[in-house]
Amino acid sequence: MTQAELRLCSLLLQEHFGEIVEKVGNSLLRTGPRPLRLLVGDTGLLPDQVKKALCVLIQHNLARYEVQPRGSVEYEARSERILRILRYPRYIYTAKTLYGDPGELLVEELLLHGHLPMSCAVARVANRLTETMEDGKTMDYTEVSSTFVRLADTHFIQRCPTVPESPRDAKAPPPPAPALAIAEKDMYTVPRLSLHGKGKRRHSCDEDEEREHKAKKQKQEGGNSETPPDDGIYWQVNLERFHQHFRDQALVSAVASRMDQTSSEVVRTMLRMSEVTTASGASHTQPLSSNEIFRALPAGYNIGKQVLDQYLALLADDPLEFVGKSGDSGGGTYSVNLHKALVSLATATLESIVEERFGSRCARIFRLLLRKKHLEQKQVEDFAMIPAKEAKDMLYRMLSENLVSLQEIPKTPDHAPSRTFYLYTVNVMAAARMLLHRCYKSVANLMERRQHEMRENKRLLEKSQRVEAILASMQATGAEAAQLHEVEEMITGPERQQLENLKRNVNKIDASENQVDETIFVLESFIESTMKRP
Repeated sequence: MTQAELRLCSLLLQEHFGEIVEKVGNSLLRTGPRPLRLLVGDTGLLPDQVKKALCVLIQHNLARYEVQPRGSVEYEARSERILRILRYPRYIYTAKTLYGDPGELLVEELLLHGHLPMSCAVARVANRLTETMEDGKTMDYTEVSSTFVRLADTHFIQRCPTVPESPRDAKAPPPPAPALAIAEKDMYTVPRLSLHGKGKRRHSCDEDEEREHKAKKQKQEGGNSETPPDDGIYWQVNLERFHQHFRDQALVSAVASRMDQTSSEVVRTMLRMSEVTTASGASHTQPLSSNEIFRALPAGYNIGKQVLDQYLALLADDPLEFVGKSGDSGGGTYSVNLHKALVSLATATLESIVEERFGSRCARIFRLLLRKKHLEQKQVEDFAMIPAKEAKDMLYRMLSENLVSLQEIPKTPDHAPSRTFYLYTVNVMAAARMLLHRCYKSVANLMERRQHEMRENKRLLEKSQRVEAILASMQATGAEAAQLHEVEEMITGPERQQLENLKRNVNKIDASENQVDETIFVLESFIESTMKRP
């Protein structure tokens, strides 16, 4: 694990879970798997604090545990899962675009709590949606639960592994830690619940306190409150499925920009038909016949079978080879080559970065090396039609940044420079890893900058929050406009301007984080796909 990844993981844990969880998580990331006793010694925290921090990490799937042969339990941080926290806004926004407000809030609740039972998630979302509605209107549980079922059917959420029910010898000691498992067929099976009810609005503070006091009293007295029907069945967000959706979207937009909208719609239809049947790490989608694709096209696209066949043939003949023909049965069978698509997306990202940093002439040399694989300096000058001095300078600049590499091929065993070929080449995998490392560094810098901005304006932010709270309470009690205006004037003109600047800067930083994460996603997907290939 690189220093940039470690720094970014620490910042994400601190921002979302606080200093204690960050200290425990950082210790696990630096040292690898270790038992509780060593964790307590390394962090200098109380054993109870370390246990609670581990509970939080395990609840959110940011750490795992494993029982060792000698009976001790070792805990390990999942760095790749911690880095996914950066993508949470994108998951929530995708759920909103696909399934509306109920889908957005369901995914948000599951990400916020790590995992939840269906009944609890549905009730929480219904209550939140009811609060945003006009007085007298409420959100029905059935509407939210139907969205929950749709999310499970399309594999965007999945069941958490549970302790398998197996008969255990009464005399045998219990295991140091439970072994969790779930059958593949049960992973997306929604329990049949009859959830009836409507969302509730929040009550006043006094009523909240009274209700909380009653609940505590009932708990102390051992009152048997009714257990939910899906008790023990927990759900979590399936991040791999979201990544599959992001990859498909990137592929469709790439086809649209290269060809036209109809071609992209054909590819979208092929991806939609095989999205649940294709494994997340597969290099190809399932083969589909042109007749099946024709039947599955959206109703708005009135293109004939003959035109569709022409589009499929055009896609199959394209040099990028996003779509490949795998047979002639059923009017021809076609599949989407996901690995080649990811290679093309990663290469386009690298070209774009080279162009932005070094200019269009460097990008020309970079594209030339990608196409020709290996070239001498003289060949680069001739093919790129760039003067020798400029070409040499550009090649050395890219070489110093590790975007191109130099390969020596000696004619004689003594490696004499006069009898050695020096070939320039692009190692796409190495360049992608280097740029991914830089992206992690950039995001960490952006997060630190945002924290600095918030610290610098802490007093002003607290004042603004106090004024907003006073205004809200006065509006609730029906205060006059003059009184409200008087309270608003507690924040002066320069302070208001400062708040506007802060808000604009933080919005820019947030947008930059999301944009860098899109690049991270493309590079990570390419590296993962290449590593999985035999």
